[in-house]
Amino acid sequence: MFMFQRLLEGRREVLCVRLCLLASALGLPFALGLPASGAGAEEAHAIAMHGKPAMAADFTHMPYVNPDAPKGGRLTWGVLGTFDSLNPFIVKGLAVQQMRNYVVESLLARGNDEPFTLYGLLARSVETDDERSFVTFRIDPRARFSDGKPLRAEDVLFSWQLLRDHGRPNHRQFYAKVASAEAADPLTVRFDLVGANDRELPLILGLMPILPKHAVDVAAFEETTLTGPVGSGPYRVTAVRPGASVTLARNPDYWGRDLPINRGLYNFDEIRLDYFREANGQFEAFKRGLYDFRIEHEPLRWHDGYDFPAAKNGDVIRDTFKPGVPQPSEFLVFNTRRAIFADIRVRQALTLLFDFELVNRNYFFSLYSRVAGYFAGSDLSAYGHPADARERELLKPFAAQIPPDILDGSYRLPVTDGSGRDRTTLRAALKLLSEAGYDLDGTVLRNRTTKAPFTFEILVTTRDQERVALAFQRDLKRAGIEPSVRTVDPVQFDQRRLGYEFDMIQNRWDQSLSPGNEQYFYWGSAAADNPGTRNYMGARDPAVDAMIAALLEARAHTDFVSAVRALDRALIAGFYTIPLFNVSEQWIARWNRIERPKATSLSGYLPETWWSKGQPQADQAK
Repeated sequence: MFMFQRLLEGRREVLCVRLCLLASALGLPFALGLPASGAGAEEAHAIAMHGKPAMAADFTHMPYVNPDAPKGGRLTWGVLGTFDSLNPFIVKGLAVQQMRNYVVESLLARGNDEPFTLYGLLARSVETDDERSFVTFRIDPRARFSDGKPLRAEDVLFSWQLLRDHGRPNHRQFYAKVASAEAADPLTVRFDLVGANDRELPLILGLMPILPKHAVDVAAFEETTLTGPVGSGPYRVTAVRPGASVTLARNPDYWGRDLPINRGLYNFDEIRLDYFREANGQFEAFKRGLYDFRIEHEPLRWHDGYDFPAAKNGDVIRDTFKPGVPQPSEFLVFNTRRAIFADIRVRQALTLLFDFELVNRNYFFSLYSRVAGYFAGSDLSAYGHPADARERELLKPFAAQIPPDILDGSYRLPVTDGSGRDRTTLRAALKLLSEAGYDLDGTVLRNRTTKAPFTFEILVTTRDQERVALAFQRDLKRAGIEPSVRTVDPVQFDQRRLGYEFDMIQNRWDQSLSPGNEQYFYWGSAAADNPGTRNYMGARDPAVDAMIAALLEARAHTDFVSAVRALDRALIAGFYTIPLFNVSEQWIARWNRIERPKATSLSGYLPETWWSKGQPQADQAK
């Protein structure tokens, strides 16, 4: 009886698949057993967080690619750090992040010329309603995993349950919002989102990595592994040297190579990720041609470090990109879990003591600007803008904790005379520290009650971070504060950062023009004590949580901008970080054997759009 039942189920599935394939070929809708759609539901080739997708359903390629880019060759990345896992979907271990997209795909893929629009990838269409109370994905019947097995609705449901229960904190948090999910047929998955009150959730589910049910051991999923995952993406893992390198080779049978979303992408036959434990050694390897491109973060090096022969004769090309997204901003981050930084007046005082003008002139050739807040260089930034009526309404329940100058846009970061001895900021800082219970005892700042000296550790990992920390150390000495600066390798730095085992670190949060659920991951209260999130400062602020909820609920773009600006004000008012500088450009150096499209996406450089011009010089050197 059991075997007979399985036989009937198998025949029913085959019938469903054949009907779906026939419907797809004829351009007809088909969803056996699909529950009724909500009001305003519409099946589409793409979905935008706000507004409409820029690309029509019949688009042939994205505007930032070369659709005729040649295939072949190899791209070698130089990665700072190490790895002990090929599973980037769990907290444990240091994972190779390129497993996403290159090896493991999602239902939808980003359009990189828009704030947040997703186009069909594994799913050929997406459907939701005006309330976004559900989302339905219809899988492309051609989709296959790299082992040749077809990708079906059961794999989508399996991935959702697996990552909800065993994935990274952001996966667990987002996917737990789904009320229920079901496979309407072998190629259709519907997620019920009633009660989530999260208009971004359909897009978050569209970006969910899809793993094969038949090839994942659930019991061992949360353990690190050096076995390459079975995915549906354009590449497969073909070689691993633990901690040193990973090689990805193009899957010749990749199912999605002819999709419009993929045209002009993934042009190399092989991608090799070479890891370096130390930044200077990494740069020296680039100068010798041992890897193909580097993203430069150090202004000093960008300014005068590219004077080696290959850069002078044109073998190495330097590109400067100006993306349209918020400017990446560097911060010194207070770990407010530490008692020494629990008092906001202490954090305000140390912000006053940082001499940006001196550091920018002496170390960075005045290449940087400085903005308080987390969305610099975009309309989402509250810095310098008075709050509109909608912002004031959102912040009204928290008015007591938002200073008037932050609300009316007149707040400015302190500006020193650039001498390193500015007395005005020093007096203001010592006044705040006294109010917080610290007094000068000769040349040492001490706790008024315990007499303990005010000291803490600044954890750094790069030369640039060390230079900034040492400059800040000199600034703090004027107030009787003697911090220590500890330099560790990138591996230890990442481990301590993920576990919040630091007093102060330098960090940056890259933002998009469509911030959403990840903001909870960055500074939501629920993330404060959850290792592996990016709430490094340990923020636990009801105002911040409420503003994130408001931006997720916003329908109109104007309401969305107001909610993000209100969030920016709440974060600025918390003084969780010392803003260091804003980066308005992306600096990329590449060997001339690598070519790129003439057009640049809104998000900036995209290595997946590049291609090989010929035999890599590194191979010739070897």
